[in-house]
Amino acid sequence: MLPRSTSPASAVLLAALGIGLLSLMDATIKGLSERYGVTGIAFARYAVGTLVMAMVLAALRPGWPSAETWRTNGLRAVLVVVTALCFFHGLSVLPLAEALALSFLSPIFIALFAALLLRERVRPPVWAGLIVGFVGVGIVVAGQIGSGDVGAAGPGRGGASAWGIAAILASALTYALSMVLLRARARHDPVVTIVAIQNAGPAAMLAAPAAWTWAPVAAPDWALLVLVGVLGVAGHLVLSRAYAKAEAARLAAMEYTALLWAIGLGYVAFGEVPGMATLAGAGLILAGSALAARR
Repeated sequence: MLPRSTSPASAVLLAALGIGLLSLMDATIKGLSERYGVTGIAFARYAVGTLVMAMVLAALRPGWPSAETWRTNGLRAVLVVVTALCFFHGLSVLPLAEALALSFLSPIFIALFAALLLRERVRPPVWAGLIVGFVGVGIVVAGQIGSGDVGAAGPGRGGASAWGIAAILASALTYALSMVLLRARARHDPVVTIVAIQNAGPAAMLAAPAAWTWAPVAAPDWALLVLVGVLGVAGHLVLSRAYAKAEAARLAAMEYTALLWAIGLGYVAFGEVPGMATLAGAGLILAGSALAARR
């Protein structure tokens, strides 16, 4: 278990680093989703993560988890699977920056769940942040409707965008709950144990569905699948350390830095230029999340 006397500033920096690593993972997944199914990518991500964490556990030997550790982190594993499948699907049909903009409702949900589950007082800025954030989401969705993407027929993004938006919003909710549970357990369990269960549980749950839908993987793409798993493990190890050092509401604000990664990686890797509606909506979502996370 990590010491509790560490500086919150170091936790903020760790959280920003963790978000950066996971943003790189998201961009790699988006590229792979053009050739492979979401379930197979998700399974590969957690299977690789399980192998990496098995080596880490063998080296560090943190001890066998308690029954409470298995129960709580097992629930987190279920939430991680739902989050991954929903988010990966959203990434496959939406531009990277747009998907990340919608996912920025998660800091608001983190603040709310922290209040409900960790007994933090719900303050007026949280409610104000909720309203502003949902207005931002509405602007992003309205921009899609105005461009004819949401619910439209045809061979392009078409109606898939509506499902993509719904999937990203669902992932924001389940991600927030999983991070608050992470904060609760990070005060009691070793970080490596938390991350190991977070990878092994989803890998086991996704094994059968992935086998049913598995497609042959081209030789160069195996390296990318391994990279996805390594980035996922590294990002969550760093985030787990951060959440062991500082409160969830404080660190939720670091989720915002993913937008910078998304815009940059989306432009460089996929030639995606975010529209004005996405930028305006993202700005409001960031503002609402910042209100919710204020001390």
